[in-house]
Amino acid sequence: MPHSIILGSGLVQSRLREYDIKKGYVRLNEDEETNPAEREEIIMKWRPSYQSIKYSYKYSLIELAVSLFTFALFINSAILIVAGSTLYGTPEADGADLYSIHDLLSKTIGKAVGTIFMVSLLLSGLSSVFVVTITGQMVSEGHINWSFKPWIRRLITRLITIIPTLAISLSIGRDGLSKALNASQVILSVLLPFIIAPVIYFTSFKKYMKSNKNLEGYKDFSNNWIVTVVAGVLWIFISCMNVYGIVQAAKDGI
Repeated sequence: MPHSIILGSGLVQSRLREYDIKKGYVRLNEDEETNPAEREEIIMKWRPSYQSIKYSYKYSLIELAVSLFTFALFINSAILIVAGSTLYGTPEADGADLYSIHDLLSKTIGKAVGTIFMVSLLLSGLSSVFVVTITGQMVSEGHINWSFKPWIRRLITRLITIIPTLAISLSIGRDGLSKALNASQVILSVLLPFIIAPVIYFTSFKKYMKSNKNLEGYKDFSNNWIVTVVAGVLWIFISCMNVYGIVQAAKDGI
């Protein structure tokens, strides 16, 4: 999702800065008399060292591999296998919403499975809340220089989310919630290429991706032409799928 890409970039920035401060590559005076404006200026002018990039790259690679090829891989595989073996080919599964899927799982496998399905949706929503809130903090502080207390930010984001949901559920009901959920997924899919395109662009140029290795010159971290071509082809494929999804959603009246 788009917000996950922004969050990943933001987390790496904090790791780079903490590493440079810990190793003494950037010095911040922790004296109480230090002007906060001067401290902010030092942070703004700071550029990550080669050592911090190398450290964070290894850390992020291990973190990504563990999360994708352990928990995410087996959990997503289990979901697809269970759904395919129990719901595929059944008339009730055609056009089913979350409520119908819960009922089908409860009837075909067991009530415990239906309960696990609903609890997993709840936990998934809660994790999305954390990701979106932190991403909103990074965007507001980094791009428009807005800084809010965490509880104010959570209140604003929750109101923006809950008020439309309550309005739809109270006025339209179950069908309205299903259409709103489908529409939100379409919107997120449409936004994804616009977030990925700058990432592919900037990471493909040496002038943006080089790092000073002190006496050894510069280290180039930019993508090679194979990675750039593959990323571009995947971006075009995703964009075409999004156009197709928008057309299908319009035909279905979503």
